[in-house]
Amino acid sequence: MSKLVIVGTVAFDAIETPFGKTDKILGGAATFIGLAASQFKVDGAIVSVVGGDFPKEYIAMLADRGLDVSSLEVVEDGKTFFWSGKYSHDMNTRDTLATELNVLADFNPVVPENYKNAKVVMLGNLHPMVQLGVIEQMTEKPSLVILDTMNFWMDSALDDLMKVIAKVDVITINDEEARQLTGEYSLVVAAKKIMTMGPKYVVIKKGEHGALLFHEDEIFYAPALPLKEVFDPTGAGDTFAGGFAGYLAKTGDFSFDNLKKAIIYGSALASFCVEKFGTERMVNLGKEELFQRILQFKSLTQFDLD
Repeated sequence: MSKLVIVGTVAFDAIETPFGKTDKILGGAATFIGLAASQFKVDGAIVSVVGGDFPKEYIAMLADRGLDVSSLEVVEDGKTFFWSGKYSHDMNTRDTLATELNVLADFNPVVPENYKNAKVVMLGNLHPMVQLGVIEQMTEKPSLVILDTMNFWMDSALDDLMKVIAKVDVITINDEEARQLTGEYSLVVAAKKIMTMGPKYVVIKKGEHGALLFHEDEIFYAPALPLKEVFDPTGAGDTFAGGFAGYLAKTGDFSFDNLKKAIIYGSALASFCVEKFGTERMVNLGKEELFQRILQFKSLTQFDLD
């Protein structure tokens, strides 16, 4: 098993969808990534920051799942990062109602000493210079650095983002972001162009339409599981990334064939995430449930040729 470093937000979210709304609940990229990765019993550390208003029981819950929280900084006189959003009826578009950076505004990540030799680094969606700061703290070159980013950083910090992209092995973005980053409409052409920027592997997420994995001239497509109900898409992308990174850290195999399996595990975990608001489904997810859903993914695409 490889050590895993997870950097990202640990936060409060307030969410409204056609199926209901919440007050402040647990959220954040590192939270969803960590919960998904913990399904594989990985040796993982969360690098993030919260305020004194953050409930201690949330930190204890993450620790109970085997995650090292020694680098989850608590600024006692500060407030935790907060995001509020409202989803449209198709659940594919959302409006941000509030973003309060709070303690995140002055966040300087500190990787625990015993994780500076980690083989896998998962850079959750944050300012590119924070992500770069984590890479530069590693005392040994990781076997796999995975970057998740978004169009906000392409709009506001593109030069910094390009510095990070040049140093990672895998980038995960959605189809709209891949097109924005490259100026190419074809996702095949876009992925090729992104690989020239640094990453060996490109994962393009297409929401309810699955995900694509690109490496050199190879392409793999993983469908999304058709679900009866989707209550809350918040955190689905981070859960996907956490399952992807967690599986790879667990197996220690960073080949294209194993990355294909990691895509399926990430997709399966994301399919659970959307079934409840916030982290509720991920906190209560059982190992047997995950196994059965992996079998569902297998049956989705399995067929014989004469």
